[in-house]
Order: sequence, then structure tokens, then C-alpha cells
Amino acid sequence: MKFYGVAPIRYLDAAGADEPAATRASFDLTVATALRMEELGFDGFGVGERHHWPFLSSAPPVVLSHVAALTRRIRLFTGVTLLSMLDPLRVAEDYATLDHLSGGRLELIVGKGAGPGGALFGLTPDQQRPALADNFRLLHELWTSDEVSWRAQRRPRLDGVRSLPRPLNGRPRIWHGSSSSLDSVALAAEYGDPVVFSNAGLSSESARPLVEHYRAEWARHGRPADRLFTGAGTPGFLVAKTSQAAVAAYRPAYERLAAMQRSIGARPPFASVEDFIARSPALVGSPAQVIDKVHRQHEVFGHSLIVFSVDPDGLAEDDHRASLELFAGEVAPALRTALPDPPP
Repeated sequence: MKFYGVAPIRYLDAAGADEPAATRASFDLTVATALRMEELGFDGFGVGERHHWPFLSSAPPVVLSHVAALTRRIRLFTGVTLLSMLDPLRVAEDYATLDHLSGGRLELIVGKGAGPGGALFGLTPDQQRPALADNFRLLHELWTSDEVSWRAQRRPRLDGVRSLPRPLNGRPRIWHGSSSSLDSVALAAEYGDPVVFSNAGLSSESARPLVEHYRAEWARHGRPADRLFTGAGTPGFLVAKTSQAAVAAYRPAYERLAAMQRSIGARPPFASVEDFIARSPALVGSPAQVIDKVHRQHEVFGHSLIVFSVDPDGLAEDDHRASLELFAGEVAPALRTALPDPPP
């Protein structure tokens, strides 16, 4: 099993959000977290993509290029690239450049996106999912074909285009992030790509129909069952020595998350932090509790990758550091042994 941490990059100080110091402090914290994760032996580090308050994650390839220059081993990914809103040619060029600068450490997680950013790019909510599928197909062509012609649809037509630079070692791995869409997992199966089940607002069990549809589509395309590769996302992460300490430390973070959801017009799907920890895919608890929960989730997802938020969410620095260290020292080794990776 592999462990990827993603940072959504929020403003550290909402009251001073327009101040350059708050912006710089937010980016500095993100970079410091990436370096700490490489030091602790995590497998991947990524940043999300958002285009609305209170996030600073509007330019993932820029942030990841900076991280690439400061690291040597850790994989670099996006969680997620909002491919429904972006020009696939621009995505192909930007991320192939990052692939070279990082020495071939790039991966993408692509998705429609759940925030209100679509309007900035001229898309209504109903247009985003069809746009995601069309843009993914074009991105795949740009990264696998030396000459691409593309009919005009949501962007100007292409005639014999070769995107540059080419990815370092062929098309990088692209994950499809999905929390509810059968279309997204079917598209992943069609292209032989892995899926990250990102059911942040639901129980793990509720995702079972999505998982089963992905497996059925994978088999329908004649793909070997032992090559199916999945990941699971988690909306909350904190490991402490005892469950009581974990809940106490995470409670303020959950309350801030719920307040942020309400501020953008969303209704928090869980009644309390205890309900959130018990019913959501959040990994909050003692090392033994987190290990047990991952095993229970594995019965649903069959996953070999965990993608979790490593944003401090306002946690005390000591709590945040201790959480990462406990996970790396006690949780990760147990899960790597019990749940090995599928073939490459």
C-alpha cells in the first residue's frame, strides 16, 4: 500500500486574507509539509486545485515545480486537476514540463471538481461532466500521439498538433477521482486507468455500487483483474497515541471545516466530530484504530493507495508533526505488510 498526502492550501489567516504575509505563510507551510513527508518516507505529495475563497490552490503546476526542485524521491500529483475547466493542451504542456523538472515523478488525479469555480471558466454545473470526459480524451491523445487532429467542440480545432514537451517516459499515470459518477469510473476502465474513490461526504459502504461498476467495466474491456488499481480518499486525518487525544485534537479542525462548508452554502453531512469520525472515511484515532479502519475500507474498495489531507487545518504544530510521525512509524509499516501493492 502507498500513501499520498494532499494539501488544499488554504489561507492561514482568514482575517488577513488580502495580506501578502498571509499568502506567503500559507505557501511556506505547504512546502515545509512536502519536505517533511519526503523525510518521513511517504510515497507522494500533492496539492489540490481550487479557484475560490478560502483557497490558494489555483496554480498546482507552479507549486509542484517548486516542490520538485527541493525534493528527490517523493511522487508529485494533483488532487484534483479540474480538467473539466481547463484547456487540455495547456494541461499537457504544463504537466509534461513538470514531469521533466521532477525527473518523471508526476501523476495526475483528474476530476470534475465540487467547488463553485466552474463559472469562472464559462461552465454551468451541467456542462462540467461532459467537458471532463471530452477534455480527458484530448489530453490522452496529446500525450500518446505525435500528431493530433481534434474537431472543434469546447475549444478551437487542432490540425496535426504535437504538444511539447513530450512527457519524460510516456504518458504519466492518470487517476480518475470519483465520488458518485458511474461515467467517471467507466471512462477510467475504458482507458485502463486507476480510480481514486473520493467519497469525502459519504460513508465508505455507500461507495460500493461505484466500486462494483468500475470492476465490471474493467472486466468488460477484457482487462486482467490483477491489474486493477484503486485508491481511496479521506476527508480528515489525525493520528494520536489514544483515541481520546485524537478526537480532542481534531475537534477544532472539524468545526472549522463545517463552518467553511456552511459559508459556501453547503450543509455539513455529519452532525458532530464523533459522527464524522465514525461514519465518514476520515482516519482519525489511535494507530490501531486507523489500521483497523483502513482494513474495513479495503473490504469495500480493494484499494492500494490512500490519499489524505495533510493540511494542518489549524492544528497545533506539535500535534500535526506527531500525527505524521505516528502514521509513518506505526501505521504505514503495518499496512504496507498486510496490503501489498498490485503489479506495476
